[in-house]
Amino acid sequence: MNKNTSTNIIYNADIYVRLSKEDGDVDTGNKYESNSISNQKELIKQFLISYPEIKVHAIREDDGYTGTNFNRPGFQLVLQDVKEKKINCIIVKDLSRVGRNYLKVGQYVQEVFPSMGIRFIAINDNYDSLNSVGVDDDIIVPFKNLLNDAYSRDISVKIRSNLEAKRRKGEYTGAFTSFGYKKSEQDNNELVVDDYAAKVVNDIFIWKLDGINQTGIADKLNSLGIPSPMEYKRVKGSNFQCSFKTNNKAKWCAQTVSRILKNDIYIGTLTQGVRSKPSYRADHLVVKNKKDWIIKENAIEPIIDKMNFIRVQEIMERDTRTAPDETKVYAYAGLLFCGDCKHSMIRKTVPGPNGKKYVYFVCSYNKKTSSCKSHSVKEESLNQAILMSIQKHVGSILDMDTILDELSELDFNKRELAKLDERVLWNDEEIAKCKSLKLSLYEDLREEIIDKDEYMYLKQEYQRRIDEAQGGIKHLHEEISQVFDDKGERKRWVEIFEKHKNLDEVSRKVATQLIDIIYVYEDGRISIRFKFQDKFDTCTRYIEKLQKLLQMKREAI
Repeated sequence: MNKNTSTNIIYNADIYVRLSKEDGDVDTGNKYESNSISNQKELIKQFLISYPEIKVHAIREDDGYTGTNFNRPGFQLVLQDVKEKKINCIIVKDLSRVGRNYLKVGQYVQEVFPSMGIRFIAINDNYDSLNSVGVDDDIIVPFKNLLNDAYSRDISVKIRSNLEAKRRKGEYTGAFTSFGYKKSEQDNNELVVDDYAAKVVNDIFIWKLDGINQTGIADKLNSLGIPSPMEYKRVKGSNFQCSFKTNNKAKWCAQTVSRILKNDIYIGTLTQGVRSKPSYRADHLVVKNKKDWIIKENAIEPIIDKMNFIRVQEIMERDTRTAPDETKVYAYAGLLFCGDCKHSMIRKTVPGPNGKKYVYFVCSYNKKTSSCKSHSVKEESLNQAILMSIQKHVGSILDMDTILDELSELDFNKRELAKLDERVLWNDEEIAKCKSLKLSLYEDLREEIIDKDEYMYLKQEYQRRIDEAQGGIKHLHEEISQVFDDKGERKRWVEIFEKHKNLDEVSRKVATQLIDIIYVYEDGRISIRFKFQDKFDTCTRYIEKLQKLLQMKREAI
């Protein structure tokens, strides 16, 4: 760089240094020495020895900021110094330190800075605006900026590809972890359970199953002095920032609780790649189409049982609004419906003598339009009817389970299963035969053994028989697997009901665990569809079928 010695102007300069992982200046956590912050400062310090007319006003730095975004704190301070006329010179190691968007860098270097009387020096690019030679610099500077921009684009593509590969392998690539997890000390891409936070997450799910709404859960956590996810990160030394604070301390709120309750990371599922930058130059994120998300199940240790997680999602999807000034929903919220119009039943409270309250349920559609009858039922009567139905159903399930265990050991039953297998094999042979006959039809048509109408009829008939056989195989496989092959699964849902065999009161937790829907009819009847009803019905039908076969066998003897 040629030094101009003809001027006596004193320059007050800002030294600007920048380092960015996205620019490729940081590799596997270690900074390249050629681009390190300390090396940039030392390079400029040695340069200034030969330029006594340049006095350093300030050193502005951006460590960890991308060159494609110019809204960087250090760079903004440089621009502020320019506007306030505190400096008239800016010095950088090279043009790429200013940025990697060639249009914006060119705008600053060739338009903004000259118009404001700023001397700009890029040492390694041998550029000094004071000694600019015109045409050469008009070509070289934009060309170098274009190379820097292309380099940034290339690095962006490589980083995206690397991140996507890690996500598909089930590795965690986020900067911050969800509440309940922390990064492994051995592997930055592995999440492990944070015992303290995981206990809080587990409590949140339990309270939700108990019928407490999100606001009530947040209030409870705040009253217990449990730090919110934001506050917990701050206490742990994280620099994660959020605007939801009260008196400079982030508090629990209903939205935070909802996010936790809906987050499937707590059953071990990693959902990543949800947002991305539309361009390597963009400084904002957009939500991607869900089909492009990378979802990896069983990627990490779960905190919440999957069945409880599903139950919470079902509860949150239902209409479970609480009464004014209440934080808990009533036991059957979102479960109770009119048996005729299928609209929800609403809970009403009527004051009685001596401060007593009468609670009953009526059809919500009747209250709105009177086009359906009230279906009025007292809460006390409803509680008793539902309790009796649960007790009866639990008894039926336990009887069913005992019978199936006994049947599975009978030689007769094993023979019946063998017959089912034979029917599956027969259907397989029927399909193969019909497919072969279909293939030979065209040859018969071509040789005029059959005409076109016969060809079409036979083709459709063979296809019908194939479809029928395939349907039969599917049904037989389902019948076999649902009853015996899935014995472990059956034991799991039987155990859920068995826990309540001595039930004497229906709580919100019990209602959501055992019941899918409750219908109330005008004549006072109550119909309940329980959880796992289809599985129970399949097992019951199979028992009835085997019992009939056993009876026929005895009568034959």
